[in-house]
Amino acid sequence: MASALPEFTVRPSALAGLTLVAAHTSWRFARHTHAVHGIGLIDAGDQTSASGRGPVQALRGEVITVNPGEVHDGVPMQGKKRQWRMLNLESSLWNQERPAPEWTLPVLRDARLAALLEAAFACAARGGDALALEEHLAALLHHAPSTAARPAPRVAGGAASRALLRARERLADGAPPPSLAELARGAGLGRYAFLRAFAAAFGLPPHAWAQQQRLARAEALLARGAALADAAAASGFADQSHMTRAFRRFRGYTPGQYAARGR
Repeated sequence: MASALPEFTVRPSALAGLTLVAAHTSWRFARHTHAVHGIGLIDAGDQTSASGRGPVQALRGEVITVNPGEVHDGVPMQGKKRQWRMLNLESSLWNQERPAPEWTLPVLRDARLAALLEAAFACAARGGDALALEEHLAALLHHAPSTAARPAPRVAGGAASRALLRARERLADGAPPPSLAELARGAGLGRYAFLRAFAAAFGLPPHAWAQQQRLARAEALLARGAALADAAAASGFADQSHMTRAFRRFRGYTPGQYAARGR
């Protein structure tokens, strides 16, 4: 039986921190996050998304963006395949004098920006060297609407804010997650009140948020050449199969495909 996985291509570039993703798929993405900035172009079809900056619709020829940690999904319109090319940019591509920006628009129709994106993607795809890619990115990032720096998370002020941030830190440390009751006690809230407050502050309930952090850790380990089983164990997944299911659900491709992107 043929694989039900959608068609994805993931590959590195000559510029450290820049990864290319191309897709032609009807895959419905569950709500998830990325640890990197993403900017891409819809080449065919269209989709709706519950972006962290509001619900949006992206059509052929439009540029799409996603910020690190932004909760979003992706659903093809009318169930038909859509096709896109994406540049994923790690924070290392911004120097220390210039904080990483916050993309201000999740979708925009801008012919010049689309052309700059196509040129950068094409340069990377044909094996362009790091300097050429830096030049393309400089032009692309200059024209992409953004603020100077990412704003702080929107969390209620005072003790409640500090308690939610402490809970988030516990969930991000890679250790087995505490129980909901324990997290709620630390915040001085009942379980349901804590659950609602955490989701309102960070866009996902605690379990889903922790799952996205495990996925980001696994990606970082695989990018450094870790074996699949080792990456699964070190990033907090129960086993390699658990990690594979998470990759399929939230990325569309498998961790093996991700790990093999440079081979």
